[in-house]
Amino acid sequence: MKTVLFLCTGNYYRSRYAEALFNHRAADAGLPWRAVSRGFRLHPYNVGPISTFTLRRLEAQGVTLAEVTRFPVVVSEEDLAGASLVVAVKENEHRPLLEARFPAWSGRVEYWTIDDVHDTEPDVALAQVDRAVIDLQRRLRDHD
Repeated sequence: MKTVLFLCTGNYYRSRYAEALFNHRAADAGLPWRAVSRGFRLHPYNVGPISTFTLRRLEAQGVTLAEVTRFPVVVSEEDLAGASLVVAVKENEHRPLLEARFPAWSGRVEYWTIDDVHDTEPDVALAQVDRAVIDLQRRLRDHD
């Protein structure tokens, strides 16, 4: 089983949604991959373990989140090394964070261009995650 690691800033919204959606769709498709997610820093203004936008969208899509009570987790070198593929959801936001904390990794990551909640409406951003996850899974299936 291979692992894809989704990264976002706080591991509260975009990366958690990508993780849950990826795992749900991979299980249905028999894809031998699983997803985990991490963030670069915890935000004190995030309330609870996961964004309500994420929970609502997952529920609307019939996706059950196994770890609703898990609070955000900060990425470590071990997380990066343990992943078969690392995806950062917003290049201009996350490449500088990778370069500052894990410089050897910044060029080994797939970058997406999905804005955070303060830049784009949640329905728009999470729909972009939907499309990106579907595309990623198609590429992984075609590659294996």
